[in-house]
Amino acid sequence: MDASPDLPRQGRVPVFNLPGIVTASIAVIAGIHVVRSVLPDSFDLSVLLDLAFIPARWTASLDPSRAADIVRAAGEAAGDPAISAARQEFARYLVSDPSAMPWTFVSYALLHGSWMHLIFNSVWLAAFGAPVARRYGALRYGLLALAGIVAGAGLHLVLDPESAMPLVGASAGISALMAAAARFVFQPPPPFAAAAPWHLPPRPPLQTIPELLQNRTAMLFLGVLLGTNLLFGLLALPLGGSEGPIAWDAHLGGFVAGFFLLPLMEPRGRR
Repeated sequence: MDASPDLPRQGRVPVFNLPGIVTASIAVIAGIHVVRSVLPDSFDLSVLLDLAFIPARWTASLDPSRAADIVRAAGEAAGDPAISAARQEFARYLVSDPSAMPWTFVSYALLHGSWMHLIFNSVWLAAFGAPVARRYGALRYGLLALAGIVAGAGLHLVLDPESAMPLVGASAGISALMAAAARFVFQPPPPFAAAAPWHLPPRPPLQTIPELLQNRTAMLFLGVLLGTNLLFGLLALPLGGSEGPIAWDAHLGGFVAGFFLLPLMEPRGRR
C-alpha cells in the first residue's frame, strides 16, 4: 500500500524560470529597441530627442541664462574640432527652445544605445530583478525600479547639469534592484525543520546595515559594483556594451534609492 500523500501532478518545468514581470520588462525594452532598429534615422532621432533624458534641456528650461555655458561645455567635451562643432550645434538646438519634458525622468530607461547595451542590461535584470520580484511581487518590484530610474536621472542632473549628452538605458533601475537584492540574497536561510518534504523554508529577513557590514560576500559584491561604476565612469570608459562612457552618477542614484527604500517595501508584519 502506497502511503505517500496524494500531491497534484507537476506541470512541465519551464525553460526560463523568471517571474512574469521580469520577463515582461525585458520584452518591453527589447521590443522598443527592435522597433527603433527598423525606423528611419530621422524618426529614431525624434524618438531619442523626445524620450531621452538630457540634463542641459532641464537646466536651460529652469535657468535660460545658462544657455551660453551649456554650449561652451558641449564644445569642451570633445577633442576633435569637427565633433566639438557638432556637439555645440546640438546644444544650441536644445537651448533655443528649451522644454523640461518631465516624462523623460522615466522614459529614458526604455531606450538603449546598442544591442550589446540592451543584452548586458537584460542579463543583470534577469539575475537581480528575479529575486526581488519573487519576494515582493510585481507592484513593489516596479515601484522600486521606478524609484531607481527617477533617482538616477535626478542625481545625473545635479552632478552634470550642463551635459547635452542624452542619457538612455535601464541601468539606474537595475542598480536599484541589485542594491535591494544584496540586502537579502547573500545570507544563509534561517533554521528550518520541514514537517513534510514539500514544505519551503521561510524567507530570510532583510539584513540591517550593521549586519550587512559583517557579511563579507555582500560587502564584496557591493564594493565591486560601486567601485567598477566609479572607476569606469571617472575614466570615461565604456562599460557593458555602451557606445560611450557610463553615467556612473545615474547608477549611483539608482543604487542608493534601491538600498534605502527597500525596507519600506517589506510587508508591515516583517519590518
